[in-house]
Amino acid sequence: MQTWVIGNWKQNPATKREVEALLEDIVATIDSGLLDSDHKSRCQLMLAPSCIHLATVSSRLQNTSILSAAQDISAHSATVGAYTGDCSAQQVVDAGAAWTILGHSERRQYHQESNDSLLQKLICALSQNIGAVLCIGETQAQYDSEQTIEVINEQLQVIKSLLEQPLSQQLDLKHTLTERLIIAYEPVWAIGTGKVPTVAEVSATHEHIKQEIARFAPDLPLVTVLYGGSVNANNADSFAASSMIDGALVGGASLKAESFLAIAAAFS
Repeated sequence: MQTWVIGNWKQNPATKREVEALLEDIVATIDSGLLDSDHKSRCQLMLAPSCIHLATVSSRLQNTSILSAAQDISAHSATVGAYTGDCSAQQVVDAGAAWTILGHSERRQYHQESNDSLLQKLICALSQNIGAVLCIGETQAQYDSEQTIEVINEQLQVIKSLLEQPLSQQLDLKHTLTERLIIAYEPVWAIGTGKVPTVAEVSATHEHIKQEIARFAPDLPLVTVLYGGSVNANNADSFAASSMIDGALVGGASLKAESFLAIAAAFS
């Protein structure tokens, strides 16, 4: 089974020069033999830079095995419109993205993203043939109150709503989702904090996510589910050993080639 390791650069690096240096470091490290052709075929790498650097990253990654992704797209229009500050799915595709991250906890927190807005973003993404990495996860308070499954179930309702849309018939949506949907489970309390749930906890949560989506669409193959939340080169091996964890969405550790590719090597 193919695994995925996705680097979410968030609002980093600051300059185009730093972006280019990081890209060269990643590509050179791969070319040095850290990941051979067998490893590359087993683990798909993807980088999600800020929108201002997306075209630069996509251009450099042409003719490599690494994909590029946007960190978000507009919910208001898949193409163009009077939506100042937004980038549409069509625009990020034109900039070279094949995927977009949606619903990251920071977007949910700082931009009050709801299931309704995420549904519109999923529709926009799929209408432009761009894949979506949908992020879900609970806060520290919800985890402490043993509400993880309840929170995840509520966040996954957006997939159920998507399958009920008229778009479903137009796009053969179940087939499309097989190729174009990834779930990233990121407990909010573990993102950038150094706090890490046990592999057993993550595996059980991933199993539940796969079963819940299968309940919405019984004939849909098991969805790919990644883990994110303080994943680093030291703990990647333990997560990669679980058959329920299909890869990682990596934050801070993706800003250094050595640590990012060490995680990729673990999952390959």
